Amino acid sequence: MLNIDSILSDAVSDACDFLFSTRPDNKQISVQSTRPEFIGERTIVVFTFTRFSKKSPEDTGTTLGNHLVEHCEHITAFQVVKGFLNLSISDEYWSSELSRAAREGSGFGLQPEGSKPLVMVEYSSPNTNKPLHLGHLRNNFLGYSVSEILKAAGHSVAKVQIIIHICKSMVAWKLFGNGETPATTGEKGDKLVGRYYVAFDKAFKSEVADLIASGLTEDEAKDKAPILLAARDLLHKWEAGDEAVRNLWSTMNGWVYEGFASTYTEMGVDFDKLYYESDTYLIGKSHVESGLASGVFNQRVDGSIWVDLTDVGLDEKLLLRKDGTAVYMTQDIGTAILRFEDYAGLDRQIYTVGNEQEYHFKVLFEILKKLGFEQASRCHHLSYGMVELPEGKMKSREGTVVDADDLLLEMKTTAADMAREAGKLEHIPSDEHDELFKNVGYGALKYFLLRVDPKKSMMFDPKGSIDFIGNTGPYIQFNYVRSRSMLRNAGLENPSDLSPLSTVHLDDTERSLLMTALSLPSTIEEAARSYDPSLVANLCYDIMKSYSSWYQDHPILKEENEDLRSARLALCALCSSAVKTGMSLLGVTMPERM
Repeated sequence: MLNIDSILSDAVSDACDFLFSTRPDNKQISVQSTRPEFIGERTIVVFTFTRFSKKSPEDTGTTLGNHLVEHCEHITAFQVVKGFLNLSISDEYWSSELSRAAREGSGFGLQPEGSKPLVMVEYSSPNTNKPLHLGHLRNNFLGYSVSEILKAAGHSVAKVQIIIHICKSMVAWKLFGNGETPATTGEKGDKLVGRYYVAFDKAFKSEVADLIASGLTEDEAKDKAPILLAARDLLHKWEAGDEAVRNLWSTMNGWVYEGFASTYTEMGVDFDKLYYESDTYLIGKSHVESGLASGVFNQRVDGSIWVDLTDVGLDEKLLLRKDGTAVYMTQDIGTAILRFEDYAGLDRQIYTVGNEQEYHFKVLFEILKKLGFEQASRCHHLSYGMVELPEGKMKSREGTVVDADDLLLEMKTTAADMAREAGKLEHIPSDEHDELFKNVGYGALKYFLLRVDPKKSMMFDPKGSIDFIGNTGPYIQFNYVRSRSMLRNAGLENPSDLSPLSTVHLDDTERSLLMTALSLPSTIEEAARSYDPSLVANLCYDIMKSYSSWYQDHPILKEENEDLRSARLALCALCSSAVKTGMSLLGVTMPERM
C-alpha cells in the first residue's frame, strides 16, 4: 500500500498536469511533515511549480490546494503559508493506516528478503594478535546492524570476516612463552596470544632504543631490530609453506578463534562465512601478476610491482614487494575477487573498517575497477570514527584497551545492581534474572554505540549508557515493557487479536505519535541506503519518548468511547511492534518484563 507521501506526490503530479499542462517528476515534488505551529500533517513546497503556473507562490499554492481537496479523497483542507501548501489528511486515512500497520505486527516495516540484490557486509575482521576490545565492539555492532537493516530493506545479505596473520605474537611466544597454552594457563586463547603481541612491541621498542644508542638513526634501528627481522623471517617461511611454522600458526590461530567465538556468541553477532588471509594472498598475487602481464600494473627495476592511480587523483601503490611477498593491498584484492567468485550475483561489498583506512579502500576499489570488476563502483567503505575513553585513545600494543569480555561483564553486572537497588525483581522469576540483566546491560551498550552517526568519533560513557532517563537503550526498553503490559492487560498480546478499526478522530498528539511510528519503513530504507543504524536507533527513541508523553495524558483501558479505546490500543500495539523491530535491527533484545 502506498504511504501518504507517495499518494500526495502522485496527486500533485496529476494536479500540475491538469492545471498547468506540465507533469513534474518525483524529484521536483517535495513532501514534508508540517511544522507543529501550522495546521495540517503534510506540506508541499510550491516554489518549483510557479514556472509552470506563471503565478505567485501564494496563488499557485491556493490553486493546487483547491484542486487537491476536490480530487484527492485523503485531503480535507489546506492552508497556504507563503510558498508552502499545508494539507490536512482525513481521519479515514489515519484510522485505516493505524489499523493496517498495527495488525501487521512484527512484519510492519519489513520488505521481503531477497527482493533486492545480494550485498556482502564484512565486519569484525580483528587482528588475531589481539583480543577483542571496545573498538571491536563498535565495529561488530555496526556491521551486524547494517546487515540486519539491509535484510529488512529487502536485500539478501552475506555476513563475513577476514582472519589475519599473527606473526608478531608467534615470534614473541617462541622467545618468551616457555610452551604455555590456554589449557596450561586457564586463559582464553585470544587473551594469551594478545599478551605476546604486547610483549613483542615492548621487546621491539627496547631493541630500537639500544640500536639508537649504538649510533643508528631511528629509521635504521626500526628496520634492523632483531625481533622484527625474526618476524619477517617467520612470514617468509610461512609463505614458503614451512611445516613447523605452519603448524605453530595453525595452533595459535586455533587458540584465538576459540576465544573469539565465545565472545561473538556473547555479543549476539554471527557470520555466514570466514575468509582467511592465508588463503586469499595467493589469489591476490595471481591477479597482480595477471594485471602486470596485461599492462594494468607496472614493475620497477628492483622487481616490485606497482599500480599508478594518479589518473584518478590517488598515488602509486605497492602491490608486491621486490622479494615477491604480498602486502595488505594484495591480500585485499585476492579476498574481494574470491568473494565475487564465491557469491554469484553479488552486487557489492561493504567493508566495516575504521576511518583511518579510508584511503586504503579508495585505492582498493580503483584497482578492482582497473581489473574489470564493474561491481567495484558500488562497493562501499563503511567508515566509522574511533571510540575514545576519557583518558585518551586506546593502544592495543601497549595493552591500554577496554577488553570486550570485561566490558560485557561489567554492563551485565551494572544492570543487575541497578535492578536490585530499584527493587524491580519481585515479580520476575529468579531463573529469568540472568537473561534480563544481559538484555538490559548489553542492550544499553549496543544502543549507546549505535545511536551515533557512524562517521563520528565518540566518547564511551558506561554509566550514562545504562541510565533509565534520556536517549538510552534501557529507557526505550522500559517504555516498551509498559506498552506490552498494557496490551497484556487488554488481552491483546498478538496483532491478530486486534479488530479492524472504525474511523475515529485522533488529536494532534496522537496523530504526531502515529506519524512517527509509521515512518519506520522509510527510516529503514534510508538507513539501508546510507548504512547508518543511528537513524533507526533515534527513531526508536523518538517513538518511545512520544509514547511516554501520550501515555500519561490519554486514558486507554479506562477510555469510555469504545472506538477510541480500540484505536488507542492499536496505537499502543503499533508503537510496541515498531520499536521491537527497530531495536532488533540494532541487535537489542527487548524484555517482556523488567
